[in-house]
Amino acid sequence: MTSILVVDDERSMRDFLKILLVKEGYEVKTAPSGHQALEYIQEQSFDLVITDIRMDGMNGLELLNSIKEKHPALPVVIITAFASPDDAVFAMKNGAFDYISKPFNVDEIKSVICSATSKEKQNAEAKSISAEFPEIIGESREMIKIFEMIQRIAITPANVLIYGESGTGKELVAQAIHRHSKVADQEFIPITCSAIPEELMESELFGHVKGSFTGAIGDKKGLFQLADNGTAFLDEIGELTPIIQTKLLRVLQEREIKPVGSIQIQNVNVRIIAATNKILEEEIMAGRFREDLFYRLAVVPLRVPPSANEKVMCHFWLTFF
Repeated sequence: MTSILVVDDERSMRDFLKILLVKEGYEVKTAPSGHQALEYIQEQSFDLVITDIRMDGMNGLELLNSIKEKHPALPVVIITAFASPDDAVFAMKNGAFDYISKPFNVDEIKSVICSATSKEKQNAEAKSISAEFPEIIGESREMIKIFEMIQRIAITPANVLIYGESGTGKELVAQAIHRHSKVADQEFIPITCSAIPEELMESELFGHVKGSFTGAIGDKKGLFQLADNGTAFLDEIGELTPIIQTKLLRVLQEREIKPVGSIQIQNVNVRIIAATNKILEEEIMAGRFREDLFYRLAVVPLRVPPSANEKVMCHFWLTFF
């Protein structure tokens, strides 16, 4: 019989989940704290742990980290009260199988638990998930996990930084994230930072008004205006000049832009996916890239290894900080 450990410092929630899961045929044990849960895990084996994220003492994320250190294969489902995108992304980055938001949808709970505990269903879902990424070749168990991660990350508004050598399919990954996002019906606008002359970059990103410089014969929308309510993909982000980095940081912080030559500030709502073939940590140390901009971009970092052959092969892995 499948054994599940439920961890929550609220007795009513522990009792509710135990009753629900026992009716579904699971063997259930409950713990009022993260420390108690770790003791139970040392004493017996479980097929799944379900833990609240906000608890006194050891919280759910700390419990997740402790479990993954000693029992990396044990799936952990996180419960979050307010569907915080930051909490969800952090949980996924640290190895959570999935997360469930309060108030609960009983069918959702059943579905997530079934996915986490049923290998047969996981295999079927893996084939289905792989079919969702026809442009990305990969059938390994590791790739399936990564496809799942893309799907979970995609539905959050978190910015993504993709690492990889030229030609490894970073834009394909960015397109996949956009296609599975909540703004998939909106624009996906790519721009290659290294392909645009320095003197034109500000105009390309933020737009300009007529007469703002020689050759500006009319108003022009920039990347962020075109991608408003959608996704902007900034390839080779490490090539941006310090001045443009500062202006980009303002976009991320304030969600607003000012076209070249204009006095009007415009609000924008854009999810940014950036990519680089440089090691930005080294660029930061050398003073060529802003550290505060880096952390704004790299909420979720992904790494794409070199292509396996002439056809773009996105056999990539995740590297989280």
